[in-house]
Amino acid sequence: MIPTRFDLLPTATWPRLRTLLDCHAPGGDVINMTIGEPKHKFPDWVVPALVDASSGFNNYPDNYGTEQLRRSICGFLKRRYRVSMDPDNQVMVLNGTREGLFNAVVALCPTGSKIFIPNPFYQVYTVAAMAVGAQSVYLPASAESGFLPNLDHLTPSELNEASAFFLCSPANPQGVIADVDYWTRLLRLAETYDFKIFADECYSEIYRSAPPPGALEVAAEIGADPERVVAFHSLSKRSNLPGLRSGFVASGSRNIAQIKQLRAYAGCPVAGPIQDVSAKVWADEEHVVANRQLYCDKFEASDHIFAGIDAYNSPLAGFFLWLPVEDDQMATLKLWTEKGVRVLPGSYLGQIANEQNPGSGYVRVALVAPKEETQRGLTIIRDCLYK
Repeated sequence: MIPTRFDLLPTATWPRLRTLLDCHAPGGDVINMTIGEPKHKFPDWVVPALVDASSGFNNYPDNYGTEQLRRSICGFLKRRYRVSMDPDNQVMVLNGTREGLFNAVVALCPTGSKIFIPNPFYQVYTVAAMAVGAQSVYLPASAESGFLPNLDHLTPSELNEASAFFLCSPANPQGVIADVDYWTRLLRLAETYDFKIFADECYSEIYRSAPPPGALEVAAEIGADPERVVAFHSLSKRSNLPGLRSGFVASGSRNIAQIKQLRAYAGCPVAGPIQDVSAKVWADEEHVVANRQLYCDKFEASDHIFAGIDAYNSPLAGFFLWLPVEDDQMATLKLWTEKGVRVLPGSYLGQIANEQNPGSGYVRVALVAPKEETQRGLTIIRDCLYK
């Protein structure tokens, strides 16, 4: 077999977790708090709307998104971020954000360039870099830097070779938010050193108090070139529709033109009925507010359960806890074999760089289940790991 660059991929997160746990019996009733798959109800009207649009399965879908959907997306961006985007030239519909994050690198990043990646990270970032022969530069997002990459540690030589900088805000797994000052500093660096910011904002609508600022929003406020930001959103977390596989990318017209060109040859358009339903979902905010409150209730319960434990960090947004432990793999194994609670070792989300993995010493806990089940799992975690 001829080796390829993908033979160098690290073992994927979920196979590693299965290898660690599945040879052991659970020590109690199973509570799965690993994957960030929303379990809240999606709007009741989604299924009837999909049925009403089902005749569209008889037609090839619009490759870049129907006009109705693109206009609905632009309406969301205007309401949420106060930015005006051209529905014809500045947005494109995606099969969820993973496709878009990968293809943006393929379309926009040259071979041999450097791509900055926060560490820990979503693995598609580094796989996309490998696909184009770019070098991943892992930036520790640790407690010392406020769980965001420290921009002061970037060297001019690295910045001069960079083609892109991935940033997830609100952050997965830590739940921190890049504020206006952080986005502004990053945008200034991008303009000075001529790289793009890939803003992964799929958790943007799950927050506890003020809405997190967005990269497009800050770029517009400071007058930055819209080509500097490539922003990604989906309906998975916002609307509890991960199986719909519907999202979008928004950027300057030149970036979108290049991404569209790749889609024309190598992409897969979103099915027409799904596009029809997605337009309606992006236009509705009532269900988003109700969904956000469910998460806020669980965060309040979490704060109560872990009150008095110094190691606990209460997240600002997203739907994960990032809990410090002495040994993340051993803590994960202990929870599973003694209590039947399944969490994710933080080291599985990070990469060793400069002899350190910033994910080591943490477990990620997803708060996606109903409140009662979530409270039960968190109480077990507290009593098993911290008492």
